[in-house]
Amino acid sequence: MKILPLIALTLGTASIAASPLCAQTIQVNKENRTIAVTATDKVILQADIATVHIGFIAYGPDSDTAYASGSRLSNAIYQAVLATGIAKDAIESENQNVSPVQEYQIDKLTPEQKAQRQFQVSQSWTVRTGAADVSKILDVAVKAGANQSGQIDWSLKDQNAAEAEAAAKALQRARSVADQMARGLNTKLGELVYASNEVESEPIRPIIRKMPMGAAIQADQVAPLAINPRQIEKTATVQAIFAIE
Repeated sequence: MKILPLIALTLGTASIAASPLCAQTIQVNKENRTIAVTATDKVILQADIATVHIGFIAYGPDSDTAYASGSRLSNAIYQAVLATGIAKDAIESENQNVSPVQEYQIDKLTPEQKAQRQFQVSQSWTVRTGAADVSKILDVAVKAGANQSGQIDWSLKDQNAAEAEAAAKALQRARSVADQMARGLNTKLGELVYASNEVESEPIRPIIRKMPMGAAIQADQVAPLAINPRQIEKTATVQAIFAIE
């Protein structure tokens, strides 16, 4: 927890304009003396929601063959994920593409390998699920052929509650500092007359794992990846103005 170095005692004639969320103007004068404090605090919570990115890339010597291979993989992956019991509306398509393979993508392959990779089909989805089910979803998708998978975006079911908790902690911190200042001035802290806050989220760094081609070989003998939910930090900065008696 930290206190930003903006702590002001206001004893004079001035006016403080409230934020756009507060239409009133607070008058600061001898009859309404104030202490202004800016404080920051945070909460750290474990993510309980995850968005798993899954997808595949398939090749073929021609467009039709590549498309047929991609179609088989597409439906196999989709059905495998559905079989986990996840709702259909939790699965959303991201992109899908059928295109020729560029020469630079295969320039290190043998002539025989190049001949089999003239066209490519790629497709990807996002799957929204509980944090506890991430490993299972990713595992069944990869074993069904999702060889371009692994990014996970972590989030909270109730973002508002986390933000409110961080703001409440910051306001409590601001009140504590203001009270100490008031006592140092041989006066008593009065009521809160104005407060505003700004909430920030810790940047969520996605986990990206590219599954190699052929990952489905002997897939039943491979255990699911060990994946733990990220911790998400919500930070709130509160500007508070208290009256002093």
